[in-house]
Amino acid sequence: MDLNLVRTFVTLYECRSVSAAARRLHVTQPTVSYGLARLRERLADRLFVRARNGIRPTAVAVQLYPALSASLVAIDDALEQGHRFDAARSTRRFVIALSDLGELTLLPDILAAVESSAPGVRITVVALDVERVAEDLARGDIDAAICSRRLGRDDLERRQVLCERYVGVARGEHPRIGDTPDLAAFLREHHVRIDAGSGHGLAEEVLADSDVQRKMRLTVPRFSSLPTLIGRSDLLAIVPAQIAARFVRDGGLRMFELPFHVPRFDVALYTHAAGQASAAQRWFAQTVLSAARAATRDAVGSA
Repeated sequence: MDLNLVRTFVTLYECRSVSAAARRLHVTQPTVSYGLARLRERLADRLFVRARNGIRPTAVAVQLYPALSASLVAIDDALEQGHRFDAARSTRRFVIALSDLGELTLLPDILAAVESSAPGVRITVVALDVERVAEDLARGDIDAAICSRRLGRDDLERRQVLCERYVGVARGEHPRIGDTPDLAAFLREHHVRIDAGSGHGLAEEVLADSDVQRKMRLTVPRFSSLPTLIGRSDLLAIVPAQIAARFVRDGGLRMFELPFHVPRFDVALYTHAAGQASAAQRWFAQTVLSAARAATRDAVGSA
């Protein structure tokens, strides 16, 4: 199939609009419509039908998209190997895996950095799954991931974003927890924790090694719900210091040092190894790394 037709199909699928697809491809709407007509004839299906706010894909289009999109990325990568990536003109889509903590603290700066130098580039954020993220990277399903779990694979490149530590958080007017609670007072309270799938289970492992358990009232999948939950209850939580400082600033919570030692941990950016990454992926990795490090410096400076 003509490569331009593949690109037209993928862009129509992602934009769900002929006019938006034309803008992204830097062509006229009649050109996109002509390409769609050729695709329909070639594939013997309407592919896209009119919808309230544009177009929607048919079942055949939904089935075709993953393979055609992946093929287009592979072709673009092959063409870019050994060549300079023209960020200012690119319309490429990059995929990054982030926890909701990463979305809250790092994504705004990453987006701003990409928009400033590559206004046509698109970013898709997928939920971080620490059990499969290494395989997703190795297969090329994602271009980058930021997480605290160490991914021990030789085909991935690891670059530190920051060194973090865990602290406790409580509502500002908690009746029993002060600025320096001892372990007994800490363990008497009920707690809310983030699901271990987020990769933030180190504090729990330390307590388990000492045969100590917190009284868990609630387990949630995301950090973003904690300010409301803690602010309206007497629950305690263990969170990274950077997000705790944000909760204190924005949500009226109070931060305190944990009454037991938890080792510091690294938050790192994982990407394809340099020798396996395309010019585009190398540009994206460096842009994300610089933006994420800047975001953490700003957060520390304002805490």
